[in-house]
Amino acid sequence: MRTPPAPQPAPEPPPRDTTPVAALAEPRRPVRALWVGGLSLANLGMWMAFFGPLQVLLPEQIGLAAPEAKETALAWVTGVGAALAMVATPLAGALSDRTTGRFGRRRPWVVAGAVLGGAGLVVLGRQDTVVGVMVGWSLVQTALSCLNATLLAAVPDHVPVRQRGAVSGWIGIPQSAGVVAAVLLVTVVTTGIAPGYTLIGVLTAACALPFALSSPDPPLPREARPPWREFTRGLWVSPRRHPDFGWAWLTRFLMQTGNAMFVLYLLYFLRDGVGYEELFPGSSAADGLLVLILVYTAAVVATTVVAGVVSDRLGRRRALVCLSGVVMAVPAFLLALAPTWPMSLVCAVVLGMGFGVYLSVDNALVTEVLPSALGRAKDLGIVNIASAGPQVIAPALAGPIVVYLGGYPVLYTACGVVTLLGAVLVWKIRGVA
Repeated sequence: MRTPPAPQPAPEPPPRDTTPVAALAEPRRPVRALWVGGLSLANLGMWMAFFGPLQVLLPEQIGLAAPEAKETALAWVTGVGAALAMVATPLAGALSDRTTGRFGRRRPWVVAGAVLGGAGLVVLGRQDTVVGVMVGWSLVQTALSCLNATLLAAVPDHVPVRQRGAVSGWIGIPQSAGVVAAVLLVTVVTTGIAPGYTLIGVLTAACALPFALSSPDPPLPREARPPWREFTRGLWVSPRRHPDFGWAWLTRFLMQTGNAMFVLYLLYFLRDGVGYEELFPGSSAADGLLVLILVYTAAVVATTVVAGVVSDRLGRRRALVCLSGVVMAVPAFLLALAPTWPMSLVCAVVLGMGFGVYLSVDNALVTEVLPSALGRAKDLGIVNIASAGPQVIAPALAGPIVVYLGGYPVLYTACGVVTLLGAVLVWKIRGVA
């Protein structure tokens, strides 16, 4: 009788592919200066498109369309535009997180946002009614939200944690330099509202497209894309499950609200509160605004990269964010007490120093509390609500204060209090040093 053969072991399954998806991998290799320069240039174009209208063109355009109610009309225009941006940025980010084409996740959205935003600015410059300006600015804000969402995601997509403070500093400079460049372009290089909008629109696309076309953007495989049925659910990040993300959002919201209230009526403050045009006959309040912006920007540039490098080396983000909030609150209280032109210059220096520190360190801090790599752009879009939301809240708060509740002294006192509250609450974040 033959002995039956011993059973053979089942064949081992083929080894599972554990190669990480390049688009979702945590970056380890430091980025090069050329990449940082391209991202900074793209940000410069975007911030010129935001701030050129906000600082000069929209106030002047609304002043012509509704001279007797310019404060209220400007509040409505900027508030509605910011509300749309607040919704569009996380939506655009979530869509880019799920984009699986061979051109990458971010590149198509950068191109679309830059081109449509630039074209929208050209159209906006031809409007001469409050309703037309509101519709035009809302479309521009929506398009620029696509650009903003994808540029925000570039840092966690490509920059290792140990380099994020420095890189955030370099890309933070355009946020302030964009104000200077835009104001110079629309007050010195061009004359008239429509030519100013056209020039800014062309430059927006010209600055963003080189980065979009040259930056590496690994495609996302279809099998790595989350199910579409989870799309709506993913737009909510529970602060209970992700408390650090929630506190980071709230601190940014408060500090940006204080800053938005501070700058919203700055042109009108110089004209009506300081009496700039009476102090300097032959000059306009826009000239004074340009001087303040130049001084402020110089202070931002002097501090933002240094602060980012320091936070990288120390590994401590919260203390520097808190310090920046305290410094930014000081100018608000000073202007409430002494609304004069010399004090305005001093406050521009102090505010710029504080905001320079805040720009680089807070951006780096936020990238360290994101819930997942799969939703970086979406989550940063949600964080951006804390920056766009104040553009909605600030007019609703600042307008009644200026018109009915005590004018500019009360407004700037409120700015200081709100900013200080945000600075204190940063200590609620536990997962970041």
